[in-house]
Amino acid sequence: MRIRVVHETAYEYESPARGLIQMLRLTPRDHDGQHVRAWRIEPTADGRLARREDGFGNVVHVFSADGPEVALVMRVTGEVETSETHGVVRGAVERLPDPFYLRESRFAVADEAIRTFADDAVGGAGPDTLGRLHRLVDAIHREVRYAPGGPTDAHSTAAEAFALREGVGQDLAHIFIAAARHLEIPVRYVSGYYYRETTTAQEAGHAWVEGLVPDLGWVGFDPCFGISATEAHLRVAVGLDYLDAAPVRGSRIGGGTETMRVRVTVDDARAQPQAETQAQAQAQSQT
Repeated sequence: MRIRVVHETAYEYESPARGLIQMLRLTPRDHDGQHVRAWRIEPTADGRLARREDGFGNVVHVFSADGPEVALVMRVTGEVETSETHGVVRGAVERLPDPFYLRESRFAVADEAIRTFADDAVGGAGPDTLGRLHRLVDAIHREVRYAPGGPTDAHSTAAEAFALREGVGQDLAHIFIAAARHLEIPVRYVSGYYYRETTTAQEAGHAWVEGLVPDLGWVGFDPCFGISATEAHLRVAVGLDYLDAAPVRGSRIGGGTETMRVRVTVDDARAQPQAETQAQAQAQSQT
């Protein structure tokens, strides 16, 4: 599959803002099953864009502009070739030891309800880590409703989302992470994009998780859809939770009230030429 992404984050400020800084974890890397063909970040304001790498091995771009600016759009476009690996991630940059991903993190703390849920979900699964992770992703998919635009926000914790029994991809990922770490399975948060045949326009990027399976390595699971990661998942950044892999984080001086709008389009670049060919053939048959 050739996944094509357009991701725009637009800011409008009540008054001119200065000292704009944006930290962008929006650039994927190559690994087995994923090859970046083209990728570009285009800010609308004049400034400096520097590339670096964080402690997790994620590509981070830091954009800074002196201003004054009353609006800013960060536009990301690119194409990535993906292939099916059945969720297994190999050849990725690994900067940290595996046990690091057993650490408790701010958004993925297991309260008593999540601990009980995790124990019940994998009860009788035995020591097979892969089997326990499959049971866990199935249980979360059944128990917690994937609800884009629902009652949670970017600061909601795993415990809060689990109490509501609904949330966005970020929330379901945090619930999975909290439960898996309670089960003493190293697991990490993944941010990226997910291609859906039913729609190309999306409210934001997507989030899922990776669990460490002995003798197999890191394996991706998507609790939103109750599946292992597929070639439709475009992996961008990883971390202990959302804070480490947030696509955009920024700061500014002044500006008053800020309005932010996000527009994401994820489609299959190979499907469009086929669709155009079919449309042309249909038009010719009608003449």
